[in-house]
Amino acid sequence: MDVLSDLLHRARARHTRVHQLVQRPPWSMAFADPPPLTVVAALDGPASVRLTGPPPGDPALLAPALLASGDVALVRGSAGPYVLADRPGTAPQVLVRSGTKQVLDGGTGADRSLGPRTYGDGLPGATTLLHGAYRFRGAAGAHLLGLLPPLTVVPAGNGTEAALRLLAAETAREVPGQEAVLNRLLDLVLVLALRAWGTRPDAELPSWPAALGVPAVGEAVRLLHADPARRWTVAELAARVGRSRTAFAAQFTRAVGEPPLAHLTAWRMVLAADLLRDTDATVAAVARQVGYRDAFAFSTAFKRARGLTPSAWRDLRDG
Repeated sequence: MDVLSDLLHRARARHTRVHQLVQRPPWSMAFADPPPLTVVAALDGPASVRLTGPPPGDPALLAPALLASGDVALVRGSAGPYVLADRPGTAPQVLVRSGTKQVLDGGTGADRSLGPRTYGDGLPGATTLLHGAYRFRGAAGAHLLGLLPPLTVVPAGNGTEAALRLLAAETAREVPGQEAVLNRLLDLVLVLALRAWGTRPDAELPSWPAALGVPAVGEAVRLLHADPARRWTVAELAARVGRSRTAFAAQFTRAVGEPPLAHLTAWRMVLAADLLRDTDATVAAVARQVGYRDAFAFSTAFKRARGLTPSAWRDLRDG
């Protein structure tokens, strides 16, 4: 399994929700407490997504993202509230908070139900959007979200069109097994969007996703993620990818942002955090599964990474 597929599998999204908006302009919806990740796809007509939370470090993120037909936007929940509208200047008509919609002054009925998971007015000239909400699980989910920018747009033409058509058709149906089908299709759209985003020449990928395309470094990352319990050394990694130890270590650190063994430790701590939450394995057994023969050394590394001992981390699960 490749690195991205493995991370998505471990993150295993849950409690996904998919809705369709069919609304004639002008329209605007404000989302006060968004989920960890939102997927927005413009099926027909333009739209805009604008972050409205505290100003992010990058001033460019204050500008709205404009969506053309077929574009997909990914909005990270930690970026705070956002507004989805026909264009940036339209004032919000509907507020969504804790899953409840409130029509604001001047609202035009954007929350009127048109069918299964479909809202709006359905009038000629309407914009059609798909809106999917994701909640990921565990440390792997948090790790995945940490790799994403607050807001990014994947342009149309990146292999998402067929999946979006299927998702739109299924969203408006109400048949047995519907939730399972919608979840799988939304997963497909997300994976295709992430893959398209990650392979764009102008993508500003953080840390190791960007390094996957770097010769030798990408292969080293794949080796570490595929077998994190192995007692890796920098010399062995360098030999496996055909580089000298010194040149490899310097290249890896430049590409990934941290030395090879520091990256390995960080990935081990992600895996350990979920093993402690999801299984009843002893701390010593978890330590061995992620490459530590000494449970004390593992506990020290885990507390340094997570701020809690393994036992205290596990207690949060039962609390």
